[in-house]
Amino acid sequence: MFEFIKNIMNNKDPFLNKEVNSFHRILKTDIEIEPNINQDEIIFGCGCFWGAEKCFWKLPGVVTTSVGYAGGKKSNPTYYEVCSGLTGHSEVVRVIWEKSKIDISDLLKMFWECHDPTQKNRQGNDTGTQYRSAIYFKNEDNKEIIYASKEQYQKELNKNNLGLIETEIKMIDKYFYAENYHQQYLASPGARQYCSASPTKVKLESFPGCNYKLKDNIWENFDWDVDKCVLRSDNNPIKNNF
Repeated sequence: MFEFIKNIMNNKDPFLNKEVNSFHRILKTDIEIEPNINQDEIIFGCGCFWGAEKCFWKLPGVVTTSVGYAGGKKSNPTYYEVCSGLTGHSEVVRVIWEKSKIDISDLLKMFWECHDPTQKNRQGNDTGTQYRSAIYFKNEDNKEIIYASKEQYQKELNKNNLGLIETEIKMIDKYFYAENYHQQYLASPGARQYCSASPTKVKLESFPGCNYKLKDNIWENFDWDVDKCVLRSDNNPIKNNF
């Protein structure tokens, strides 16, 4: 067992090296870009990253998305290592957005509504610390609005007699890309159409500091009353925000 743990934490097996195709299958953008002055980035953990990434790439104003690992101890972990639970990482989605077209409050609305943040170290049938609910941010300016959205969503959950939010929120500077076959997985040929998310069906209403830019017709594309609704939609981004 000691050798197994040591190999996970210090693995240098060349067969586990990761190659990432930086071309987004759907948005046709570079998934490895850094945000420019008109853009920003945030990282979300909502359970299995396959379905979660699709939720975000469909939103107007999102420049690019990718899936990866964050919040753990080991540099550049592999999927195998993360699934062991020993590295401490979450499966996450990195989102870069155009600030003039979509606001961070819109992204936070999607985050809180697309999964169940009251589930601890799991999401639906997927269990383990790698499936924990998480928000990781790099821009200190986003901290206040993130916590304001959490406070409001907890109020909405309370009204519906649901539990306490278990979401891990912290500032980080490290994000590691997942293997290429995980990137935009649900849009890849022959992909298994799987999503573990278990939305509470509770909506995030307006909260202090929010500046929603997406209109109601955008959110009509996401019916959380329908089980695994993200799997029932096509892969194309929603374009009409009116």
